[in-house]
Amino acid sequence: MNQSTSAEFNIGEAAARSGVSAKMLRHYESLGLLSAIARSESGYRQYSEQDVHTLRFIRSARDLGFKIAEIAQLLQLWQDQGRSSADVKRIALAHLADLDRRMAEMAAMRQTLQALVQHCQGDSRPNCPILQGLSDSARPPLTGSKHAP
Repeated sequence: MNQSTSAEFNIGEAAARSGVSAKMLRHYESLGLLSAIARSESGYRQYSEQDVHTLRFIRSARDLGFKIAEIAQLLQLWQDQGRSSADVKRIALAHLADLDRRMAEMAAMRQTLQALVQHCQGDSRPNCPILQGLSDSARPPLTGSKHAP
């Protein structure tokens, strides 16, 4: 460790302190989400307390489902003391809308699957509404149909 006042951690310590695996630490570094990581004379990564704090920020954003590009934007805003909270809110609102859209899609999938399961007897007969429903869904839409693009 050098003579600076900030602590330096090896990759395992930084991973443990941040809750991010060593593999993901290297991945985030390769994506440029972390600033250049200091290296020891022998070439080992040395993470600062600020690096660990940044990794916690990334982990928190990932836990909320933000995509890497969104996290990169949020990191830039987080590090910019002259930022506008409106910029941060815009990113969060767009992500919230995406979550709402995906939740609606999943709810529709669940409803469809639930209906198929309810119509399946689950006995020894070969007739299975679940397989029939999947087969019907696999057919291309008819031209002129209201479902055709």
